[in-house]
Amino acid sequence: MNPTKKAKLILEDGSVFGGVSFGYECSVAGEVVFYTAMTGYPESLTDPSYAGQILVSTYPMIGNYGIPPEEIKTGFSRFLESEKIQASGLIIADYSTEYSHWNGAKSLGDWLKAYQVPGLAGIDTRALTKILRMKGSMLGKIEFEEDPIDFYDPNLENLVASVSCSERQEYGSGDYKVILVDCGVKNNIIRCLLNRNCTVIRVPWDYDYSHEVFDGIFLSNGPGDPAMCGATVENIRKILPLGKPIMGICLGNQLLARAAGAGTYKLKFGHRSHNQPVLLNGTDRCFITSQNHGYAVSPDTLPEEWEPLFVNVNDNTNEGIRHKSMPYFSTQFHPEAASGPVDTEFLFDQFTNSMK
Repeated sequence: MNPTKKAKLILEDGSVFGGVSFGYECSVAGEVVFYTAMTGYPESLTDPSYAGQILVSTYPMIGNYGIPPEEIKTGFSRFLESEKIQASGLIIADYSTEYSHWNGAKSLGDWLKAYQVPGLAGIDTRALTKILRMKGSMLGKIEFEEDPIDFYDPNLENLVASVSCSERQEYGSGDYKVILVDCGVKNNIIRCLLNRNCTVIRVPWDYDYSHEVFDGIFLSNGPGDPAMCGATVENIRKILPLGKPIMGICLGNQLLARAAGAGTYKLKFGHRSHNQPVLLNGTDRCFITSQNHGYAVSPDTLPEEWEPLFVNVNDNTNEGIRHKSMPYFSTQFHPEAASGPVDTEFLFDQFTNSMK
């Protein structure tokens, strides 16, 4: 493949950005979103929450530390957040053709080519991000001249069904049996649970676990519109009367809210970064969090027995909910933080302690 082959990023508003290919040379379409993290591109690209999306990095230089080995340990990837690249494409300003890191096994470009994911460099990502901030996340396509393609809206499909596991899987042998509802789970969630004496039973997004024996339920992150996950919401409603501990993250926050009777909505351009400040409800405690979501909970629609748990300091959107008397809570941000700050990993301790 020609490493200097040119291609274009075309937005649905007619904006066109020319760039140079450093990944797989094929046209793709999806929703164009930006993220502001300075590090963590291997984790972000393998995060199932990015399924159907073309990822724009605002940090200019990407690729300088390569990609870690795709090593499998205890049944899942040791370093990455899933077993493949989940994003549809990558847009950056400056690609580092040389990489250097103790854990680097291959270049970012070679990795993209292996999974047939295009990447474009040489694009003014700051100017592109200004458009996305002003107009909101929008449809777009990476297009090579000889391979024209139509726009595609991933939010019209049930993306969760495409990234969830297909069958029941079990990890670890801890004292606490946790049903992990896989809506596109990041591997570090499983790592965090295993490190806290849990046996993790990973089940598909629409799996009915009401007949299972368990100590707690964990609702994972995932892509797309929570309204597409009606089966997941109904299964959560079935077990709410049991009083067993429930924790949710990201999409899990939205699904728990919908199961409780609240509503959700699409954000203008979402939260995708490592530096989102959230305030613990009723306190002055602020935490810096890692986030990746395009939808949010409408806190005004929460039933009387539920309340907001965290709020985003930047825009006052909901960052978590909890039940006032039962051991149910969820966060819109990522306490497992791979990659990102670990300020809120203590929430996993609160979940496991509630099972004792």
